[in-house]
Order: sequence, then structure tokens, then C-alpha cells
Amino acid sequence: MITHTTRGCFISLEGLDGAGKSTHVPWLVDQLKARGLPVLCTREPGGTPLGEQLRQMLLETSMHLKTETLLMFAARCEHVHAVILPALDAGQWVVCDRFTDASYAYQGGGRQLGESAVHALEQWAIPGIEPDRTWLFDVPLEVARERLTRSRQLDRFEQEGEAFFQRTRQAYHQRVQQQPQRFHLVDSTLPIEVVRARLTTEIDALVHRHGSNHNSESP
Repeated sequence: MITHTTRGCFISLEGLDGAGKSTHVPWLVDQLKARGLPVLCTREPGGTPLGEQLRQMLLETSMHLKTETLLMFAARCEHVHAVILPALDAGQWVVCDRFTDASYAYQGGGRQLGESAVHALEQWAIPGIEPDRTWLFDVPLEVARERLTRSRQLDRFEQEGEAFFQRTRQAYHQRVQQQPQRFHLVDSTLPIEVVRARLTTEIDALVHRHGSNHNSESP
């Protein structure tokens, strides 16, 4: 049985803007709570008062690519040390709307900074910190763009052109290939009820495995 003293599980949700990931975040939190788990829901960039200030700046203000990437990791470093690690150590399950994979995809891929620079910042700012499970919500670019343009005013990332998002999506898929044990790819073109039925099966398996892993480590 998973107790509140067991280290929590870290889950992230990733995907292009318009892939539908944010639609499933509150549902996922409810699913975990229904299984008796303590859950913290957070997001990136953001998650702390400083992170939310940086989020607004990042989404609204044009800046040099290196400045953008450094600010992303500044917000992430504060987020990890002030929120995520304390929650995990207290036994909470953390559900995060985007994490470091987004920097590999958006700055590394979309903005063509490259994987090595993002990796260097990751190793310096938050070494060894990555989700236990990442769900990548994937749709063709034209589907993502159509969903976005009918929903709300676009931020400066969402206003980027097709080539940017093609590179971003490709970088996400490269992350899946590099770490297939951590990632689960979600076909977000399917009806919501089908996606959630599949996610429910994966959630049950994750809860069982996480509990079993910790039970096997107990004296």
C-alpha cells in the first residue's frame, strides 16, 4: 500500500500547443486523487511566484534565444527546489504541465538552439531531476494549429510559423526515441473518451508499479 511517507511519483504532460494536453491535466489529477493519492498539480514555466512572473515575461516579451532559455531554466530551478522536490519527498504525486522536455523541444528544436546547450543547462541547474512518466500528447501540426486559432489569443510562442512547430514536434519525437521507458505517446486525434480510457489503464499500471517498487525496497 502506498503511504504518505513513500516518495511520490513525478508525472509530466508534454505536447505542441493545441495538442490537447492541458485538457487532460485536471482529469488526471482527479484520477489520482480517486485512488487515494496526495497530488500536487503545477506547470511550467511557472509553479512559484517568481516562476509565474518569468512566465508572463517569456510568453509576452521578445528576447534573445539564450536569454529565453536561461530564463526557462531559472524558473525551472526555482520550481524544482521550492515545489517539486519538497512535494515528492513528502509523498505527493506531482503532475506538471510541461517540464524539461519542453526546453529540448521548443528552444532546442523549434528555435534551433540544439540539444547540447539544453542538456548542459539541465545538468547544471537540475541534475538528475526528471519525471518518472511523461505523456506526450501528439497531433499533426495542422490539427494543433486549428485547435489553437479557434480557442483564444495566441502568445508569442503560439504565433510562430509552421517550420518552428515542425521542428518542435520532431524534437519531441526524438526525446521519445531516446527514452522510450519514460515516455508514453498519446494519439490526441482520438476522441477524448478513447484517450482517457487508455490513460486510465496506464495510470493503474503506474500506480501499481510505483507502489510495488517502494514496497520491495521496504525492510
